[in-house]
Amino acid sequence: MKLIGWVLALAAAGLTPAAAQVTQEAGAQSYASSVTPGTAAPAVAPAATPAPGAVTDPTPGASAVAPGAPAAPAFEHAAPTPNIGMPIPGAMGTQEQFTPIGREGAAFHNNWLLLLCAAISLFVLALLVYTIVRYRRGANPTPSRTSHNTFVEVVWTLVPVLILVAIAIPSIRLIRHQYSPPPADLTVKVIGNQWYWSYQYPDNGGFEIVSNMLKEKNEVAAGARFRTDKDGPRLLAVDERLVIPAGKVVKFIVTSNDVIHSFAIPSFWTKIDANPGILNETWVKVDRPGVYFGQCSELCGARHAYMPIAVEVVTPERFAQWVASKGGTMPGARPAATPDSTAATTVTPAAVEAAPAPAGTNAAPPTGAQPAVTGNGTAGVANRATDSSN
Repeated sequence: MKLIGWVLALAAAGLTPAAAQVTQEAGAQSYASSVTPGTAAPAVAPAATPAPGAVTDPTPGASAVAPGAPAAPAFEHAAPTPNIGMPIPGAMGTQEQFTPIGREGAAFHNNWLLLLCAAISLFVLALLVYTIVRYRRGANPTPSRTSHNTFVEVVWTLVPVLILVAIAIPSIRLIRHQYSPPPADLTVKVIGNQWYWSYQYPDNGGFEIVSNMLKEKNEVAAGARFRTDKDGPRLLAVDERLVIPAGKVVKFIVTSNDVIHSFAIPSFWTKIDANPGILNETWVKVDRPGVYFGQCSELCGARHAYMPIAVEVVTPERFAQWVASKGGTMPGARPAATPDSTAATTVTPAAVEAAPAPAGTNAAPPTGAQPAVTGNGTAGVANRATDSSN
């Protein structure tokens, strides 16, 4: 009896695939017979498997896949040029200037003020030597009793006035140029904090970057970013640089979140206080691409000496790439499409009826029947239910 039971079980297992196939064929024949004679049965396409990262629209008849937003392109920062835009050990005088105001200011300082100071110093030294020699005790046993001299008094009054006028004329001209900027091509808001800088770009979508000083390798934990020679000199390199385009007028709106700071870049001839609650303005126009360094120049607390400023000047094309890498936009440019803004395409019955019949069908779909939509099996099931009810 046990042997007979095993034989029956094996026979039933062998007949199961055949029985399933017969059942499937019978269901297909029953479905085909329910369709109106003379028309082909609408094809039911299998549901498409969405690609990784695709967004599937659950609405029947809608486009199933929406592309994701492209990743922001990477931006490679430039390495600073040695002895350009930074202090030089053992150097004398001001840093080399790279702005029109800086060149005018440096010329006024080097070619006029220093020469005038040297001339005044030599004149006073000559008077002092002459007085020591001419009116020494050996040459004048009897001291002079002169109480005043009109000519000398007129000279020592007029000469200082003329010196001040000679300084004031070019100085006021420099101030007028410095505080009468041309129309700005770019506006950057500079905010001082204890003890770091933050920069906002209202013309490029309003994004903000935070700039902190980079520490040395032996001052950070394992795996953390530290300063290298490509970042800049010690105590001047930062993790996020202020980036501006070359050849463009850049207006800085400077303020503070806490105490008084000072935004100073020596190679741009720029120094202006950052006062809390007050907006101060200055401007630069740099024609040479490169990296330039500055520091906070107002005593602002315990870490005042660790608030460096690093400005990277790039070509306008590179500036647009940097803005894109930060998620910003250039003025007049259309914002990039996002997954939320990619609307799904809905297939309406009128559009389906107007569309040509798919290849491989014998005739157009019957009136009132909704054809299947590839990539969504829900529409095919709805069609079958409609045809079965007919």
